[in-house]
Amino acid sequence: MTKMRATAIGFVAVLLWALLALFTVGSAPTPPLLLNTICFTIGGTLGLIWAAATGGLSSLKRVPWTTYLFGALGLFGYHALYFSALRMAPAAEAGLIAYLWPLLIVLMSGLLPGEHLRIGHMIGACLGFAGAAVIIAGGGGAGFQAQHLPGYALALLCALTWSGYSVLSRKLGDTPTSSVAVFCLAAAVASGLLHVFLEDTAFPVTPLGWASVLALGLGPVGLAFYVWDIGVKQGDIQMLGTSSYAAPLLSTLALVVAGIAAPSWGLAIAALLITGGALIAARASLKS
Repeated sequence: MTKMRATAIGFVAVLLWALLALFTVGSAPTPPLLLNTICFTIGGTLGLIWAAATGGLSSLKRVPWTTYLFGALGLFGYHALYFSALRMAPAAEAGLIAYLWPLLIVLMSGLLPGEHLRIGHMIGACLGFAGAAVIIAGGGGAGFQAQHLPGYALALLCALTWSGYSVLSRKLGDTPTSSVAVFCLAAAVASGLLHVFLEDTAFPVTPLGWASVLALGLGPVGLAFYVWDIGVKQGDIQMLGTSSYAAPLLSTLALVVAGIAAPSWGLAIAALLITGGALIAARASLKS
């Protein structure tokens, strides 16, 4: 597989994550950890079915348990930290800190063997972060406040967890992508256990709610992790990191189209910043 094709496959994850907010709204009143449990179970089960159909189940037996632990902690840890941060701090500020992960991916990737971090990658990532900030801050946050420091800290850990997981996955290049199915199922078990102790059980009450949950399990909390695994292992990781800032932009556009959010000038400015950042990063990647 060529590097360009792997990068394009990885970007499919960004497109799927853009639908995360829309489907999450539709899945109400299901609480976050229960939603994680259901969606990770769907994504993991489908992954195992795919592995069985392609004869890849046998390869899963050769994957070290440390790799499974790493993957499960990456998927579960990111979501657990993200939801906890949004409970302990305002969504706008916590969300902005959590969305440092694409910038951190670009920075960390410079430490990988064979990767070259150019100034264009840095400029592109910073422009992308500025665009994400315009979108997230437009949610009406009240500014950073000292009483919410624990929530901000969890949001930062969230960003470090996903960026670290993504970059370190590069070092697991020989691990089959089908192993992500085991990561998902392990994350489902952990989410389910926490749900029992921390949340009240509430399932969707309408067909639209169940359809939203199924769509989440198939896409943003399912297929997205498999294609992301291919992208970060075999693609241009700097380009993927920068282009990931398209997720909050596309997510907001999806909410606008669905009539859940209203269009604004901030959305247009964010689009210019994120698109410009992606183009600059792409040019830097071509030079590499």
